[in-house]
Amino acid sequence: MNRIIHKECPLCNSTSTKKRFACKDHFASGETFDIYECNGCGFVFTQGVPDEAEIGRYYESPDYVSHSNTDKGMLNKLFHLVRSIMLRRKVSLVKKLTLLRNGKLLDYGAGTGYFADSMQRAGWRVTAIEKSSAAREQAKELFGIELLPEEALAAQPDGKYNVVTLWHVMEHIQQLDNFWQHLYRILDDSGIAIVAVPNCASYDAEFYGEHWAAYDTPRHLWHFTSSTMAKIADKHNFILERRYPMPFDGFYISMLSERYKGRKLATLRGLWNGFLGWIASFDKCGASSSIIYVFRKRR
Repeated sequence: MNRIIHKECPLCNSTSTKKRFACKDHFASGETFDIYECNGCGFVFTQGVPDEAEIGRYYESPDYVSHSNTDKGMLNKLFHLVRSIMLRRKVSLVKKLTLLRNGKLLDYGAGTGYFADSMQRAGWRVTAIEKSSAAREQAKELFGIELLPEEALAAQPDGKYNVVTLWHVMEHIQQLDNFWQHLYRILDDSGIAIVAVPNCASYDAEFYGEHWAAYDTPRHLWHFTSSTMAKIADKHNFILERRYPMPFDGFYISMLSERYKGRKLATLRGLWNGFLGWIASFDKCGASSSIIYVFRKRR
C-alpha cells in the first residue's frame, strides 16, 4: 500500500510533531492508523493514510450511510431522522447569512444530493460536486440531479458563487491547500464558505479518546478544532466570522463510539454522553461534537 507520511505539519510546516495514539478502522478494514499532533500549531492529522489511488476501497461498504442511504439498524435510522431536521436548518442558515432568496451555491461533497435538492427547492441555483460515482447515481435516481465529479471544481468560473458549502467533507480532502485556493477563487467578493466538520476538542472527543468514532481513520485525514480552522482560514486569506454548534452529532457519535468500545448498553450510554455534550455546548461552542464555521474572504 502507498501511504502518505507527513514529515512536517500539513498546516504550519513545523517538523515538531508527536503521536497522540492509534485508532482502529472499525468501519471497513480493521487496520490501525496513528493520530499525530503538531507541537507548534496544534493541528491534528492522521498519519500514514492510503494515497488517493487506494483510499477508495475504505469507503466501499453498504453501511457507509452518506453514500448508500441505508436505514438498517437504529443508528442509521437516527442518522436519517437528524438529517431531515438539519436539512431545514441548513437551508434556513444559508438564507439568514446571505439575505438572498435565489443565489448561486456550490455544494462540494454532495453525497446523494439531499442538501442540493433542498436548496434547489428553496429557489437557489445549485451546482453539486461529488467524488463517489455510486453516490452521484443515487442522487440522479432520488432527485433527478446531475452531480459533477470532483475534477469539475477546477473548471468552475472565478467569482461565480455566493455560497460554497461543505457538510462533513473538509476532513476527507487530501489536497487541502489546493482546495482552499479554489474556494477563494470561485467565491465572489462578498461570498461565504460554510464548512461543517467534527471537532476533536469536543466533550465527546475528550471522553472517548482513541475510540471517538469521528476520528474515522483512514477516511478522515484531518481533525479540526476552532483554533486550527481559524489558522487554515488565515493561511488562505479567509476570516473566520461565525461558529455554530451541531449538538445532534454528539448523540450519534457517542453511540457509535460506545459500540466501538464493545460496551454493554451502548445505545443508552451513548445517548447519555451525547446529552452531557449537548449541555456542555450550551455555553461553550468549542465543546460541540461538530461545528459549523462561516468564512468570508479577506479584502
